[in-house]
Amino acid sequence: MDAGVLDKAIKAKGVDELTIIETLVRRSNAQRQQIKAAYQQTVGKPLDVALKAALKGELEEVVLGLLMTPAQYDSFLLHGAMKGLGTDEETLVEILASRTNKEIQEIKQVFKQGNIYCYLSSSYPLNMLMALYEAGEKRKGTDCGVFIDILTSRNACHLRRVFQLYSKYSKVDVAKAIDLELKGDIETCLIAVVKCAGNKSAFFADKLNLAMKGSGYKGKILTRILVSRSEIDLAKIKQEYQNKFGKSLYQDIQDDTKGDYETILLALCGQ
Repeated sequence: MDAGVLDKAIKAKGVDELTIIETLVRRSNAQRQQIKAAYQQTVGKPLDVALKAALKGELEEVVLGLLMTPAQYDSFLLHGAMKGLGTDEETLVEILASRTNKEIQEIKQVFKQGNIYCYLSSSYPLNMLMALYEAGEKRKGTDCGVFIDILTSRNACHLRRVFQLYSKYSKVDVAKAIDLELKGDIETCLIAVVKCAGNKSAFFADKLNLAMKGSGYKGKILTRILVSRSEIDLAKIKQEYQNKFGKSLYQDIQDDTKGDYETILLALCGQ
């Protein structure tokens, strides 16, 4: 039924964007995959191809993102961040620092790459904090490899315990130690890992606020986060946003966007 509704909306004079938005946003990602299959079977062409031809701009980007599985969407974003001249380090850092081990594995399957990531045991946090301390503050020059190894191979629960002990052992917390010891993209990436391990919802709330604050509109960040987190932790992100900034994410999106793009983002966000 949804496939039929979408086909009618696509073929409507001028395209019925509101019906497309309402139909896709009210369904889960798994249901949207079923709709894609039904559309292919009944209409004889891929739904994403039909929608890409019917829509444009930021609405098109959100809709096509919603039609992908989470791993496909992350892979699409990573590929886009690395293709052409220059690299979009912000997107690379956000995705790779915030996804779970399982999600990373699924992304890698889409890329058809080998398995190089693994969760290690969450025991021995004291050994880890000693390694971090000796790799950074205690030595002249920083053993960057130790930071990378520990922060990218331990799960969030394990890292939170390490950070807790590190703050008692050192005069500064891990994030500050990284800020003092490292510079450039590696600093940005590892601090993102630390923030995500500590409070991932707050990490995304900060990014959303920065995307809408001050000069320089950053719609791609809004799209990326709202699409990718819509079925994971968007409710927690909205609560963190309210707590940190004293206003709702919904209201800020409403103030910062317009048209069909505003409509679909607000539908994803929900009041």
